[in-house]
Amino acid sequence: MKKLTFISMVVFFIMSATGCARRVVVSDRPSPPVIVRPAQPAPDYIWIEGEWRVGGGKYSWRDGYWTRSRGHRTWAPGHWEATRGGYYWTPGRWR
Repeated sequence: MKKLTFISMVVFFIMSATGCARRVVVSDRPSPPVIVRPAQPAPDYIWIEGEWRVGGGKYSWRDGYWTRSRGHRTWAPGHWEATRGGYYWTPGRWR
């Protein structure tokens, strides 16, 4: 039994490190909570919308935040992708 538990833990950590365990499919897309956006701290800041994070096989919400712009780069917000059997979240990223 100890050997099976150890092997399961190793497989879990390998999948987590390689990103294999990040795609969690849900049947219904959850609605984001209603958040009041705080005032912009300075003119060169941009708002990053809140997004869903995967942890422990489920999604949790991370609130949006202000961050300095990155010059010519733009922020592509995260979005839900449809797949067979439901939806999964694709995180936002800088382009």
